[in-house]
Amino acid sequence: MTRETYERMTENLRNNPRKVRLINGVNRVLTGVVFCVYPLFLLMLFLEKEPFLFRAIVVPAISFVAVTIFRYLLNVPRPYEKFGTEPVLDKNTRGKSFPSRHVFSVFMIAATVFVCHPDAGVLIGVLGVCLAVIRVVGGVHEPQDVIAGALIGICCAAVGYYLIPLG
Repeated sequence: MTRETYERMTENLRNNPRKVRLINGVNRVLTGVVFCVYPLFLLMLFLEKEPFLFRAIVVPAISFVAVTIFRYLLNVPRPYEKFGTEPVLDKNTRGKSFPSRHVFSVFMIAATVFVCHPDAGVLIGVLGVCLAVIRVVGGVHEPQDVIAGALIGICCAAVGYYLIPLG
């Protein structure tokens, strides 16, 4: 992404305090909803004595740690760092932009829920797409960061839930 593209993409939001508050609020609500769904889903699996519970905890946990380490090692700068501007979203983290861990997590959770409840998993995936767009137009990620986060989340789930045989 070029500086001009970044500025053009965020200018409409940046120049309107109401829109800045709105996009920050939507970012927090989407993130909060998805991250509340996951423990509730785990609780439901526990109460139903569902054997998938172990996998629904271990696969996302291992994947999250792996993505966190990968991001740390790559340490890709965020758009607002590269272009010397302030992001629209409330964020002051330096580096660790690729892949987006927010988007990775939402898609990992969506895929996890999808195993037992496909409709709910798809709905969470749609929320993940919305969050990905917000993270880009909010200036904290580039498109490749959120696309990679989504694909890595889906791939980790596919490997963890479908390719690795149960013990």
